[in-house]
Amino acid sequence: MYQAEKDRYSKINYRRCGKSGIQLPEISLGLWHNFGGVDIFENYRSMLRTAFDRGITHFDLANNYGPPPGSAEENFGIIFKKDFVPYRDELIISSKAGYLMWPGPYGEWGSRKYLISSCDQSLKRMGLDYVDIFYSHRPDPNTPMEETMGALDTLVRQGKALYVGLSNYDAQQTKEALAILKQLGTPCLIHQPKYSMLVREPENGLMDVLGENGVGCIPFSPLAQGLLTNKYLKGIPEDSRAAKESGFLQINQVLPETITKVKALNEIAETRGQSLAQMAIAWLLKDSRVTTVLIGASKVSQLLDSLKAVENKEFSDEELAKIEGILG
Repeated sequence: MYQAEKDRYSKINYRRCGKSGIQLPEISLGLWHNFGGVDIFENYRSMLRTAFDRGITHFDLANNYGPPPGSAEENFGIIFKKDFVPYRDELIISSKAGYLMWPGPYGEWGSRKYLISSCDQSLKRMGLDYVDIFYSHRPDPNTPMEETMGALDTLVRQGKALYVGLSNYDAQQTKEALAILKQLGTPCLIHQPKYSMLVREPENGLMDVLGENGVGCIPFSPLAQGLLTNKYLKGIPEDSRAAKESGFLQINQVLPETITKVKALNEIAETRGQSLAQMAIAWLLKDSRVTTVLIGASKVSQLLDSLKAVENKEFSDEELAKIEGILG
């Protein structure tokens, strides 16, 4: 029988999520990769146990995570039943819907039909009565925002989700969605944008919208699909995500000038006594509007390495100026 470490809540800091009553650990664990049907059960079971033992209370999923789609939720459900049932009230479990999940016109995007059906399927796969957060995974250009937000509101009123969130919405879309949700009486808890040292679009208005409206922020891809690690300092390894044509990060995205920036950032990280990945996570946490950073991991050692980021979150003005000079 798994028994969680008794001192787990002393191992990480928690931040209030916007103006809500919820606090989240400064690092959350995402199950986008390495928890699917093609992965090794005992490996991801160990990662989930280790994460909770280190105070990570937030596990982030989506209906299409795998591969194959749905398998990450199924695997999480198996581990939840084996290890985490006694700790359910200590966990924040989130899921999302928006991307293609099943064939036909109701299997993706943001209709009421899709979102509510998808949440029902996710709960069944995970063996849960409710999720703590349910997200609209992406805005739908062909569905009225009122319909998408109304579906999220319905899920809360049905008791299938405690809170709602948005992912991949830009500043203007977020502003519109927040106004509708507030009017419905189900305020948005959190927003999940793609945000890192190399991807800074959220700084063009989105972070201000979140701060002004008291909405939390959980950046995903904080390491830019591995670019902000030591993996690419000497070129593109054959086993890297960039070398795999089917991956999200293609070789043609890893430009020479990007590698030059990464090498210069790595030099700053070394002077701080951090790995580049640790500094990249800490750099996001310097903004008080960021509640938690969503990381992925392929093994326990990688998870533990990322957690060391919280040991040095302070940046001097000189360091920040150097980083801005590198990033341009």
